[in-house]
Amino acid sequence: MPTTRGQAKALEMDAALKIFFSSPRFAVAGASSDTSKYGHKVFLWYLRHSLPVTPLNPRSPSIQASPLPTRPTPHTFPTTTSPSKLESPAGTSISIITPPAVTKALLREAKEAGVPAVWLQPGSYDEEGLEYARREFKAAIADGWCVLVDGEEGLRVTGREWEVLQEKSGDEGEAKL
Repeated sequence: MPTTRGQAKALEMDAALKIFFSSPRFAVAGASSDTSKYGHKVFLWYLRHSLPVTPLNPRSPSIQASPLPTRPTPHTFPTTTSPSKLESPAGTSISIITPPAVTKALLREAKEAGVPAVWLQPGSYDEEGLEYARREFKAAIADGWCVLVDGEEGLRVTGREWEVLQEKSGDEGEAKL
């Protein structure tokens, strides 16, 4: 039976998701303490899915985020300034939530550092950046796919174990970290 373009695209995306979520670590470029920004929301998504994540932000030594939605007390997370400064760039996939002009430079640095896969969140890239990512990385996820909407499907497709971070009952609301 022939494969339709839609089926081929779905298989291609499943393959990209598997590569992306097979990394042992993750980073969020554009992570922010500002709760209204998507860099903050995406960073929280990784935290709340119990995934090892590093915030990338060259302008701030740390960001504040509350891993538990029911506990507003924020934790401080030290940032890393660039992909080349990650503990293990070759073992880290990066979600990118930066303006397109910043994304282009970030992609070049990530490639040079050996990052295997990137997820270009909506609004973070232009055609040139997208073409570069598709050409230079083992996997580049884009085209409107967003980790906030599609991330759990990616984890499922990959077979990666995860759990949504919740408070333990009877432990005075301590985070299950």
